[in-house]
Amino acid sequence: MTAAAGSAAPALVPQPRTVTARPCEHPLALGAPLGFGDAVDPGGFALLHERWVALGIPAPRLVPTAHALVMVALRSGGGDGDESYRLTVDGTRVRIAAASAHAAFDALATLAQLPERAANGRDWQLACVTVDDAPALRWRIVSDDVSRGPFPTLAYARARIRALAALKIDGWSPYMEQVVVDPRYPYVAWPNGWTPAQLRALGAYARRFHVALIPEQQTFAHLHENLKWETLAPLAELPHGYLIAASDPGSYAYLGPLLREVVAATRPTPFVHLGADEPLDLGRGRTPRTPQVFADHVKRVAGFVAGSGARPMIWDDAVQQDPSILPLLPRDLVIVSFHYGVEPSYRRYLDTIANAGFDQMIAPGAANWNEIYPDLDTSYTNVARFVAEGKTTRGVLGMFMTVWHDDGETLDEATWPALAYAAASAWQSRPVDQGSWHATFARAFFGSDDPRYAADLDLLATIRGLLRAGPDLPPDYLFWRDPFDPSLQAAAQKLDLAGLRTRAERVLADLWDARPPLHAPAVAAMRLGALRYGQLGRRLQIGAEARADYDDARTRAALPGAAGAERSLNVAKYLCWELRDALTAIAPLYAAAWRAESTEPGLDRVLVKYRLAESDAQRCADRIDRVERDDLGRGPLPSWDEVMSSAH
Repeated sequence: MTAAAGSAAPALVPQPRTVTARPCEHPLALGAPLGFGDAVDPGGFALLHERWVALGIPAPRLVPTAHALVMVALRSGGGDGDESYRLTVDGTRVRIAAASAHAAFDALATLAQLPERAANGRDWQLACVTVDDAPALRWRIVSDDVSRGPFPTLAYARARIRALAALKIDGWSPYMEQVVVDPRYPYVAWPNGWTPAQLRALGAYARRFHVALIPEQQTFAHLHENLKWETLAPLAELPHGYLIAASDPGSYAYLGPLLREVVAATRPTPFVHLGADEPLDLGRGRTPRTPQVFADHVKRVAGFVAGSGARPMIWDDAVQQDPSILPLLPRDLVIVSFHYGVEPSYRRYLDTIANAGFDQMIAPGAANWNEIYPDLDTSYTNVARFVAEGKTTRGVLGMFMTVWHDDGETLDEATWPALAYAAASAWQSRPVDQGSWHATFARAFFGSDDPRYAADLDLLATIRGLLRAGPDLPPDYLFWRDPFDPSLQAAAQKLDLAGLRTRAERVLADLWDARPPLHAPAVAAMRLGALRYGQLGRRLQIGAEARADYDDARTRAALPGAAGAERSLNVAKYLCWELRDALTAIAPLYAAAWRAESTEPGLDRVLVKYRLAESDAQRCADRIDRVERDDLGRGPLPSWDEVMSSAH
């Protein structure tokens, strides 16, 4: 596919509050470099420069204010939380009036998306418009799981921050368990874990783009990677478990210095997330499970960050299960309500927190975990309903959109459609038009008006929908299941495997050599998702076809001369080889996608799945080959199950 940059009209994500056409003799031509006043926001200018150069627009330049065609004026008295701005293009120049530096950055992010193609289809121009804009929600935060598989390189983390900022996301919160290198226990952290110095540098980089780096350091459950070490094992609620013991003073001697170091490395930051979700082991070991125990733990860890200027946060699941905890908690606590399924309403969760008088953030999800490609329909519906109800709830400070990697192998580059949808939903006063969303997203994010990008996102969502009719397993788990499992095969009979594969192959045909002007790795993630979806369908087909061919060989082996039995055995064997060969082809593509965003440690934990599945497929072929060489012509052939369950 040849990516055609631009469009007859700009696609803006998020959509501004109002865009009003202005009368003018002609649009503002971008045939020559546009001059920006040298006092322009440096982060906003950098984003705009990066986008325009990628699209083929002459690189903008900084000039003395007296000679600038882009003028930025800050209104006096505006705080950083006031992001209202007016952007005016009148055919000769661009004027921005912003309430704060943050708002000026937002205006530049909008200006970056405003260019459209001239009538000749080659040149670029800015239509004469007035944009009046401000966000519906003050905080628009994305939380990335960096603890359970993919661990971003620092270069990718910076690129991620820039791309989020361009969508007017103003907070990035890495979810951390064993991530920060603690000098007391340096072996606990990931290989290539972040040092406090690296966190400081990342925070400074994020602030350049008006993004707050919000540390999310787990402090209660989900700490097995810490507690598995013998030095820290005595702090576990259960031996080498997942929950740190609130009844052990040593737990706080461990957590206190770690938390203080993390907060010091990310200052100034408006929030620090203390985790505290899913304390499933509380009450199963040496600490009683009571509302007071949970609340006291939160008070203790929140006390470690007191005076830092950062408000503490926790997840809401414990207080939803037992609201009697709420009156015992610190009043400055922000509670993050995370609910990811498609529900008719999320009001009961929101009201539980609001009625107790706490500030909160709503946390929908990208529905990427355990998926071959994110479940876009689920994510969009979750985001749209949750954000809409959050906007009308007292005490909601913003959105805390989550990305998780529970299976250890999902890719961050696959999450952009869901993240952009969330960014638009949180910024805009009006709901996102889901019917046109993929077209809008593709044009804004990829910088191309080729309709196939949007069509392929539609197809990926449709494929995920088809899988709902089959086995009750997340697609990534389904991909790795034994395709010959009889129960799996029985459930797979409900699936339109041919329709699934045809759609996946249409995406592959569209994207095989696609190189959009912007964010090409996200297109590569779409392509990889389609490839794996197609192979999932083929694996389930082979699970039925190879067994059928083997059974046909058994029937034919009983005929005079065993006519046709050898051919049926060979077909079954070749199908097992096909399983193997597909995996050997996908594995290096997956590894390349991983390395484009994440550090090497962790990759082999995924590639071992490919190697084991390849070995299983090879073993399948070898066992059929032995039957052909050792048993054919010597009596009845053993059953498929006998062959596959033994070293026959």
